[in-house]
Amino acid sequence: MRIRYLPETLINQIAAGEVIERPFAAVKELVENAIDARATKIEVSLREGGKSLIIVRDNGSGMDAEELAACVDRHATSKLAGDDLVYIEHMGFRGEALASIGAVARLKIMSRARGAEEAWEIRVEGGKKSGVSPSSHPEGTQIEVRDLFFATPARLKFLKSEKAEFLAVKDVILRLAMAFPQVAFRLMHNDKEALNLPVATDAQARLASLLGREFGENSMQIEAERESLALSGYAGLPTLHRGTAQHQYLFVNGRPVRDKLLHGCVRAAYADVLHSGRHPMLALFLDVPPSEVDVNVHPAKAEVRFRDPGLVRGLIISALKHAIHDSGTVASSSVSAQALGSFRVGGTPSPALPLHRGSGAPVPRSYAYGGMRERDFAAFSPMSAQAFMQGSLAVDMAPQARSEMEIEPEDIEQAEAFPLGAARAQLHENYIVAQTENGLVIVDQHAAHERLVYERFKAQMAERGVEKQGLLTPEIIDLDEAESARILDHAQELARLGLEVEPFGAGALAVQSVPALLGAKANIPGLLRDLADELAEHGNAQSLEERLNHILSTMACHGSVRSGRRLNAQEMNALLRQMEQTPLSGQCNHGRPTYIELSLSDIEKLFGRR
Repeated sequence: MRIRYLPETLINQIAAGEVIERPFAAVKELVENAIDARATKIEVSLREGGKSLIIVRDNGSGMDAEELAACVDRHATSKLAGDDLVYIEHMGFRGEALASIGAVARLKIMSRARGAEEAWEIRVEGGKKSGVSPSSHPEGTQIEVRDLFFATPARLKFLKSEKAEFLAVKDVILRLAMAFPQVAFRLMHNDKEALNLPVATDAQARLASLLGREFGENSMQIEAERESLALSGYAGLPTLHRGTAQHQYLFVNGRPVRDKLLHGCVRAAYADVLHSGRHPMLALFLDVPPSEVDVNVHPAKAEVRFRDPGLVRGLIISALKHAIHDSGTVASSSVSAQALGSFRVGGTPSPALPLHRGSGAPVPRSYAYGGMRERDFAAFSPMSAQAFMQGSLAVDMAPQARSEMEIEPEDIEQAEAFPLGAARAQLHENYIVAQTENGLVIVDQHAAHERLVYERFKAQMAERGVEKQGLLTPEIIDLDEAESARILDHAQELARLGLEVEPFGAGALAVQSVPALLGAKANIPGLLRDLADELAEHGNAQSLEERLNHILSTMACHGSVRSGRRLNAQEMNALLRQMEQTPLSGQCNHGRPTYIELSLSDIEKLFGRR
């Protein structure tokens, strides 16, 4: 066959295959156009998940007859004032969406420009364009897409079920709604309302309405700037996590993206507080000068490329880590809510259960710790707490003798003023019950002490550096030249983590030392290959630091107060005070909560007092 020019219809169908993969892609393009038209109200109606009908209505600026005729032609756009494809300030810009949709579906557009007296409409069916004719329509635009892919029926068999296509559309609307709280969104499916979002006062209000009360009560505000970049949004506490990254919403200049760099930043920031396989909930908005980001690297505009990815990575990781550390002792209200929901209310009290403290009735074992009676609860002593924090938090924490001191009311009141209150009991040799000014706190002693020991290990490593273990003979690792070059480019960074490498011929590396924590059985070839992959994807050696922290976490787990260990009052109170002073003490090394808090009002609700 000789080289020939393809017909315009086939060219448009090829473009449609790149831009319009499924109904949600068509909705995304149309809604983004409505946002660019400065609409404050956008309605989307679907039938069969968008397969048979998509209607998008907006109250934006609209189009006159001349603009309407041009908008369905390929590479006709109002989004580029000049010829710079890098400096993009709008959501849509390619000038391909309407032409691509018209090439594979039955397209009808009705529009009336703002302030104009007449409205116009145009139709495109399977790539065939009609003329512009008068219409009846209010200010704004309505676009109807019927029988998507009727002109390319082979693509229909690649579509998913009606429900799956609808949920994909809904996800698109949710993401755009997060980025534009000043716009009202409504979604209809098969004549039933699926989403109705009025204009929100700010991003926080919109996020709370979309991600739920649990996220609103257990999220940290993110605000950070670095050079020309600005990051804002909300991130969930480490105790609020999911099994997939589906609930991570990332935006660049208002554009929803699924970017490996950004998701890698989130993973790195939470690596120290979440168990592997768990993912935090968050919504982050990154504002970047248009000249510093290329949004033209993917047909569906789902990925971006930054001019300085290191600057972006540093901003996101540091902002999230600071927020996590600042909120490190905050209890998750979601955990408390689950605890409240699991309480069994009602039943006949046991005759042995005292109606109130001081009634003279015997105290059941569950109210005491270590079999001690109520009179054995020792008062909190600042001196004993100081001694405990200095010495007793060591891995071989020695048990202390039981105290026979009577509780002094003023000492209890003094301890209750602390955030985690005064220890009053130990339940089942594992849970510390503390009384606060406004309720009570239940602490998992093993999880809490595990975090304390882990943070101390990390502080020691930061102070003294990572101890390295020299190899008697260097281990030679053969890599390809690109992998070897990446590792050598970060040799100084790796050396600070205890891994010393030197070049050894083309593509080969000589490993002189490894971190002592990795032990003698470290898989050095596998470690270097993993590091090379990490550097290629993220630009730094995060995986080595994560491995070292994982080892420290394991050491902390084995070196902390075990479940079943009886603690006296001084030990329990000292543990509470140390938690209040330690970063990230609200969750253990695996992301589980170390304590839950119940307010007095919550307790009163359980007993019908409210």
